Amino acid sequence: MAEEVKLFRNWSSPFALRIVWALKLKGIEYETILEDLQNKSSLLLQYNPVHKKVPVLLHNGKPILESLVILEYIEETWKQHPLLPEDPFEKATARFWARFNDEKLLPSIRDASTKQGKEQEEAIVQVEENLKYVEEKLKGNVFFGGETIGYLDLAFGWLANLVSVLEEVTGLSLTASGKFPLLSAWMQNFSDAPVIKECWPPRDKLIIKYQAMIEKYTAVAAPK
Repeated sequence: MAEEVKLFRNWSSPFALRIVWALKLKGIEYETILEDLQNKSSLLLQYNPVHKKVPVLLHNGKPILESLVILEYIEETWKQHPLLPEDPFEKATARFWARFNDEKLLPSIRDASTKQGKEQEEAIVQVEENLKYVEEKLKGNVFFGGETIGYLDLAFGWLANLVSVLEEVTGLSLTASGKFPLLSAWMQNFSDAPVIKECWPPRDKLIIKYQAMIEKYTAVAAPK
């Protein structure tokens, strides 16, 4: 009996893109269900009633939620092309840095892109501090896990595309200043991998999306 694998996502979510990459790296056939997040389907609300967001992986009728959780589920369910190291310490370390990305790095880059004045200056300082940790993690490696793309590369993968979009929209130079040569090399290597490259959303649409998003943030934050 064939397995049922469906992925609820939208066209631009960097979190859902992690799952697309993982499934492709593992060679898993799946059905994509594209969601309009302004008009969410009844199925999405049924399968993710708590957060009501993408991605949702549906495997044989059972929903798995949250991108990092889904990545681990994929890793444990399909053993081909391992994404996580076997060593328990290395595995725990990878999980730590994936959470660092979601809980520290990503919010700092969001704040640097949307805040104004002193708050933006403080956020930029925080971005640089966070990126120093990322740079250190890449010492001696092509990818975060060594010579091949793995779990942590997928977690940090959004950096290879969205940061340059945000830099173009805001005029900031978060990674393009030459301060992080190992990160810059990783971004290029990761982006050029065929399984990664074929999945990037259209850049022109991302520019329009994030221009509108940042304008909305700044309008809300502007003094009344």
